[in-house]
Amino acid sequence: MNIRKDYSLLAHNTFGIDARCKTFIEYASVEEACQAVAMLNGKDEPLLIIGGGSNLLLTKDYDGTVIHSAIKGHEVVSETDNEVLLRVGSGEVWDDVVAMCVSRGWHGAENLSLIPGEVGASAVQNIGAYGAEAADLIVKVEAVGMDDGREYAFGMEDCRYGYRQSRFKQDWKNRYLMTYVTYRLKKSFEPKLDYGNIRAELERRGIAQPTAQQLREVIIAIREEKLPDPKVEGNAGSFFMNPIVAREKYEQLLAQYPQMPHYHVDDECEKIPAGWLIEQCGWKGKTLGKAGVHSRQALVLVNRGGASGQEVVTLCNTIRQDVKQRFDIDIEPEVNII
Repeated sequence: MNIRKDYSLLAHNTFGIDARCKTFIEYASVEEACQAVAMLNGKDEPLLIIGGGSNLLLTKDYDGTVIHSAIKGHEVVSETDNEVLLRVGSGEVWDDVVAMCVSRGWHGAENLSLIPGEVGASAVQNIGAYGAEAADLIVKVEAVGMDDGREYAFGMEDCRYGYRQSRFKQDWKNRYLMTYVTYRLKKSFEPKLDYGNIRAELERRGIAQPTAQQLREVIIAIREEKLPDPKVEGNAGSFFMNPIVAREKYEQLLAQYPQMPHYHVDDECEKIPAGWLIEQCGWKGKTLGKAGVHSRQALVLVNRGGASGQEVVTLCNTIRQDVKQRFDIDIEPEVNII
């Protein structure tokens, strides 16, 4: 077990904020996770459980204990002619797992390529992109309870997954240390191509029927074109969730903005891209203090260099106010602000 005092979290958040924590604990096995829980007491609070820090904005030093999983490895739990159940350590890098699955002919995760973060966070955040989400694949989540140090296993239905949501983000927040996530992957490839500009990029490359590897490459290319490299310009990817609005509100806006992009949810609701709303308010490429909005994707807030977490929050709140004033829509941060 790795235990550090007065520890810098600079390497543990992709926004590039150099905040420190009082104590940092990293566990590399289920046994160490249980030991970590057993050693904690009131003096260690407050507690913050993190993954790769790709969905985290630190606004100040953390006067408590930060816990991180370093559990690695994967194993095939079961396999049939049609599918594979793959159990993966919570500390594995998510995109490494996607790359491995594609290379082995295990399908379903291609559209989630290049999403930053770790496996444990995929189950907490219900990560998603281009018409797919982690909940489509998850069959079991294993964890250690923070209250009792016991090992738990949750089925997908127990986690109550929704759009970028789970019980681990809501009523179970900071109650479990993730250890393993099991995914169901198919051996038959059924590409999802109708989200974003996937088809347009495939057509540009002269690909009519993509392989899984070709689809992964296209997804990566699209993401790299839209999203800045955190090593160059600190960011947490998509900062805001796309708002889901009632059909009446959607039709009202569509009459006013006929070119407005949207995604069908059900007969009563439509999803409107938050990036489009922000761009309409004139924020794309703009800067406020040392924080700014990415020049190619208005959904992404960036650290222009030396920005504090509070500067990013100020930018976030200003954008939210502008969107509310113009469209009467509330956009909510997807990023966990600490």
